[in-house]
Amino acid sequence: MNVEEALKEAMAAHVAGVRATALTGETVRRRHRSHVTRFRVAGAAALTAVVAAAFPAVAASPVVTALRPDAPPVSAPGGTISVRPAQTGSAAVSCVYRKDTSGMPAKNVGLPPSKPDMKAKTMTLDTNRGQIVIKLATAQAPCTVNSFEFLAKKNYFDNTRCHRLATPEATGLGMLQCGDPLAKGDGKSKKDGAGGPGYLFGDENLNGIPYTRGTVAMAQGGEDADSNGSQFWISFSDENTQLAAQGEPYTPFGVVVKGMDVVDKIAKGGIIPFDGDPLNDVRGEGSNAPKLPVIIKNVTVSP
Repeated sequence: MNVEEALKEAMAAHVAGVRATALTGETVRRRHRSHVTRFRVAGAAALTAVVAAAFPAVAASPVVTALRPDAPPVSAPGGTISVRPAQTGSAAVSCVYRKDTSGMPAKNVGLPPSKPDMKAKTMTLDTNRGQIVIKLATAQAPCTVNSFEFLAKKNYFDNTRCHRLATPEATGLGMLQCGDPLAKGDGKSKKDGAGGPGYLFGDENLNGIPYTRGTVAMAQGGEDADSNGSQFWISFSDENTQLAAQGEPYTPFGVVVKGMDVVDKIAKGGIIPFDGDPLNDVRGEGSNAPKLPVIIKNVTVSP
């Protein structure tokens, strides 16, 4: 029995009445490389063993160097989160961005500079639903923040749609996913979640900030470590902490300090199940879109 058959068997045996307690990567890497967390609904004992054997946790990317060990804590909606640097070294930070050769849809605007702006502190999302302000963990995830600052200056995110809403009821996790520049966000397009900037970069700050309510993290296929692009997700549930326990490589790079009420309203609005079946999202066959359309009008990164 291969991994996929084992996953399907576990799901069939446990899906009734069981909330999602484990997560795998996508069924086919080239299909949805950037679509974060395609969830299999199954009992933890059965499915987690399969996942652990097939997708062992990966280490932080070697291309990022010299994160400051004395970085200050980050304020979160519920208090203060102490963020741990991914690795330490010399004072200089150099970022490596490589061309995405997977053939996935892309909106190419060039490559970010290798030297990040360590003064960036805040990222603001102006959406049709309201403003969301994110306190950035620049010292712990400098290359991630550098990428967002570069893309924001290129107006890359302007008028893009948040294409995916994962709810505890449907997937066992709670997050709003955005950043695919080509997504339709209508719960119908299989290509939603595949788009990116045409480049990739390594993971940072893994386990540095817990995936609790308010955390903002990068999206990538669970088995595709060091393949970050432009997609990201905002956590609105503490249940997302299970991802860290399973070794999933989602770079946390900030926390929401204003606008969680906006995210909550979007979440309460519910989902548009892909092709009428919410479990299509679970199986990695399409994205459950937010029923309330979410359009990012502008993104700014400021000191």
